[in-house]
Amino acid sequence: MTGTPDPLPADAPKVDDTPFLEANETAKSRYGRFNLAVVGGTGVGKSSLINAVFGRDLAKVGKGLPVTRGADYYHDDSLGIWDLEGFEIGSTTSPADTLRTNLATIAKRPAVEQISVVWYCVLSKADRLTPPDIAMIRELDAAGLPVILVLTKVDWSKNPVTGKRNPPKDVVDFTSWLEEPVDADGNHIELPIQRVILTSTRDRNGRGSGHGLGELVAETLTLSPEDEKDAFRIAQRLNLPWKREMARPVIAAAATAAAAAAAVPIPVADAVALAPIQMTMMGRIAAIYDLELKTMMSASALAQLGVQISGQALARSFLKLIPGAGSAIGASIAFALTAAMGEGWVRLCEGIHTGKIDADKISETWGAYAPNFVDVIRRAAGQKMSGA
Repeated sequence: MTGTPDPLPADAPKVDDTPFLEANETAKSRYGRFNLAVVGGTGVGKSSLINAVFGRDLAKVGKGLPVTRGADYYHDDSLGIWDLEGFEIGSTTSPADTLRTNLATIAKRPAVEQISVVWYCVLSKADRLTPPDIAMIRELDAAGLPVILVLTKVDWSKNPVTGKRNPPKDVVDFTSWLEEPVDADGNHIELPIQRVILTSTRDRNGRGSGHGLGELVAETLTLSPEDEKDAFRIAQRLNLPWKREMARPVIAAAATAAAAAAAVPIPVADAVALAPIQMTMMGRIAAIYDLELKTMMSASALAQLGVQISGQALARSFLKLIPGAGSAIGASIAFALTAAMGEGWVRLCEGIHTGKIDADKISETWGAYAPNFVDVIRRAAGQKMSGA
């Protein structure tokens, strides 16, 4: 049996969407913006890489800010991209000098725009870094920025027996050189990079989701400052488990607050009092999934969604099915309803986040994600056993 709520009476209190909107804005402000610098020349595949990892086109991330020659800044609430020129043949100015000037300019920008990690992008078909590339990487390191050297457009081959994908031998050789670079005389070259990661955003036939991106995302998180890791988890779109891990404490806190609010059982008619707690939970989770629901949905649609998932609507449905429950919501039912609603909301947000669900149809879709009777009873029983 699903948790699709019974229709509410015509005189049922309306659910205020303010807690949702306020919680959403507060969460976004708390998590902040992750800023990535992407360095590379024309045709290296920077835009494709950013789109594959963050689901955004480089020039469509948001507001574009041409800061100075060779440095452009694009951003929205959760992601900032510094697009820095790489080495271009024929440049009359030393790329290292230009980069040094740009980094000095960036350092004077507000804290919300400061770079956390650098992707230095090089075509995988190159067999060595140029001296200007090496000089630019050293400039980035001197500025205290962790650099991941990203080899792009790798033409992977698939072993027909094992299914394992392997890069071409020349790319393997290039990677080996990058990990232990030497000059023509065999002398060690100082190349301050954290990792070399091989990537492609499409397979050799121009289809698929590419390879090496998960490793790139994981390494970027590792190198991110501790207070910016959550911002990166929110901005990226490849690793959904990270977002679920962030959502769980939000759900637990809301369920606990709902149980406290119902410590003295609440009449079903007054169960809308749980709605602010639940709407706050939803707003925070929407921020984790980087969803702009207030722009995706009309105000009336958002309010209607609040009515659909409010404690009152669900309680009316479930109390009919719980023997001896009466007409009031106790702490265990309030906890269970809110926790189950949170889990359903996470699944719905994931569907929107991945493009499987149209945000315009959330109200129509919610029934498929609403708490089911068995889940709520199980959670309520567990809450009673825990002494809540």
